[in-house]
Amino acid sequence: MAPPYAEAVAARFPPPPVQYATPGLAPGRATYTSNDELAQAMRALAAREGGPRLVAAGRSHEDLPIDALHFARAAPRGAGAAAAAGRPRVLVIGQQHGDEPAGAEAVLAVAHQLAPGGELAPLLERIEVVLLPRANPDGAARAQRVGRHGSDINRDHLLLRTPEARAVAVLVREFDPVVVVDAHEHTVVGRYLEKFGAVQRNDLLLQYATTANMPPELAHASEAWFRQPLLAALAREGLTSEWYYTNALVPGDLRLAMGGVQPDTARNVYGLRNAVSFLLETRGVGIGRAHLARRVHTHVVAMRALLAAAAARADDLLALRTRAGAEVVAAACRGEAVVLAAQTATTREVVMLDPHTGADKPIRAEWMSSLELRPLRTRPRPCGYWLAPEADDAVARLQAIGVRVVRLAEPLRLRAEQWQEVTSVEAQRPDVLGRVSERQTARLVQVTLAPRERVAAPGSWYVPMDQPLANLVFSALEPDSPNSYFANRLLPGLDSAARVLVAPWR
Repeated sequence: MAPPYAEAVAARFPPPPVQYATPGLAPGRATYTSNDELAQAMRALAAREGGPRLVAAGRSHEDLPIDALHFARAAPRGAGAAAAAGRPRVLVIGQQHGDEPAGAEAVLAVAHQLAPGGELAPLLERIEVVLLPRANPDGAARAQRVGRHGSDINRDHLLLRTPEARAVAVLVREFDPVVVVDAHEHTVVGRYLEKFGAVQRNDLLLQYATTANMPPELAHASEAWFRQPLLAALAREGLTSEWYYTNALVPGDLRLAMGGVQPDTARNVYGLRNAVSFLLETRGVGIGRAHLARRVHTHVVAMRALLAAAAARADDLLALRTRAGAEVVAAACRGEAVVLAAQTATTREVVMLDPHTGADKPIRAEWMSSLELRPLRTRPRPCGYWLAPEADDAVARLQAIGVRVVRLAEPLRLRAEQWQEVTSVEAQRPDVLGRVSERQTARLVQVTLAPRERVAAPGSWYVPMDQPLANLVFSALEPDSPNSYFANRLLPGLDSAARVLVAPWR
């Protein structure tokens, strides 16, 4: 398919100097790597002597396998702290959106480079790598963004409604990555041409986790240890980059917005797991196979840079994870946490391309920044949460994301407080574009808090906040946010949970 713009624009994106041996990039190929071809390639890599382990993470809505490759090497004697404590693990996720194929092709290319004899194999002396080339096989088979169920998998990493998001959660629980890389593609023409008379210019848009309640040191490490080396690697290859941004589907809305700040996407949910978490987006949506080799090359360059940074900072990453976890544990019963946050409005110039001449076209627009959050609603951080015996769905989701939940075997007196509804509306849960990808509505409530002494019955549950994943617990169980378990009906009612103010067994 020819790109939907002038040859002068296409000339800005010449083929890369590297060719990658994936089925979808074969000469004369008109389609991308199929699910069957991908499975065959992964099995072949796993069958090689000293090759990766094939990991069955789950099955899709249509019962297709969702498999990953685990690359690891035995620790040598006298190795540093990274090997002594277990090397830090990096998880790379491709093609959560089925109409964004370059990520899967790139992850498969990186798998060949990590295999025995590959140029990236020496990195396995310092890190382990888990590659999930295609998280949405159903969507890939249909070239559609969402899964076969109609839901956006990338907005399901807290609720875990979809089998695909649950498969990713299986990998995260098993390998506990300290770095997560999520590969996507962004829109090139469409609303940019309609609203700005311009075409997207940058080979890569990127953003790390930007959500409330994360330990601040994670953002510093993401910027200094990872983003800066990544930008340098792209520049060496002549590839352009910018912060990730998008534009609303609403006609006449000219704001440019960075990626969202809510705890629902992989990038933000895994940031709340105290991991360095990156979104990578190449220019691909809406242009078919145009510039595919360059798009894949851009992803490969970015993934290689992030893997190299993780290897160089292996010991630092392990120490960071320990400090961040300890900080979250120590915050139980103390201070405030953010229930709802929003982006900050500013003005910024972004360079796009003239669709006729291919020349740079600076656009000055209102810019919704995710790097500085505006707290809209805060609340004291509790010591824990009580959940009723019938809150099985919520308990199962918490356990699936790795949260420690305790089932009470005998009655327990709790000093607690209960949410009381002030207002309630039914609404769909839009993403940062205003796009709705859920069939179900959410119960959006405003609440007040009332003290309540409670005797917790045997069979009910206690979720302590003195655990490293406490920020995920807070996001899930405070009811008055669009992503909460109450809003999304994983909790039956406001009275099926309570905030615990004094830790039991203290």
